[in-house]
Amino acid sequence: MIRLYDFWESGNAYKVRLLLSQLGIPFERVNIDILKGETRTERFLQKNPNHRVPLVEWPDGRILTESNAILFFFAQGTDYLSEDPWQRAQTLQWMFFEQYSHEPYIAVVRFWTFSGQLESNKQFLAEKMDRGHDALRVMETHLENNDFFVGNCYSITDIALYAYTHVAGEGGFDLGDYAAINRWLDRVRNQPGHRTITDDVGVVVDW
Repeated sequence: MIRLYDFWESGNAYKVRLLLSQLGIPFERVNIDILKGETRTERFLQKNPNHRVPLVEWPDGRILTESNAILFFFAQGTDYLSEDPWQRAQTLQWMFFEQYSHEPYIAVVRFWTFSGQLESNKQFLAEKMDRGHDALRVMETHLENNDFFVGNCYSITDIALYAYTHVAGEGGFDLGDYAAINRWLDRVRNQPGHRTITDDVGVVVDW
């Protein structure tokens, strides 16, 4: 059985939990507390020198990191990733957007909030909020004319962007003015096999 090294609050880790659950792939889950520095221990660094979760490990010792690379791997050959070359390129376009223009702002402010680091980073907050809303406006414009992000069907592109968008309010991002995003969030929530970020999925094991 594959093993997911996970931090419960992480939207990046949630992406993987959600896709594995929707694909019906069983997995073990190892909870790694990044707030306690558990990704920076020598034991974890041997698996990922970049000290990040999520990390997926196979019984044969193979390891894959980076949430969107993990999504791409497991989605191959399924309805969650198109075989069409143009749509696959669009998938990568939006997933790069998520990691470069979305996650560094929306996810970071949320992390500062729940980890108690908001005050110590207040000099950076206005810029983070502005750039986060820039990303949300890009999404809103696309979703005004599309039900989903690629091929007008639910895919890993939606999972990648849903993970931190649906909890953006936890970082102070008001989604009230983003009608198209809110309609899309409802469509994602209504997908078969959907799991929330707090659902207990996988088999929890000690490390």
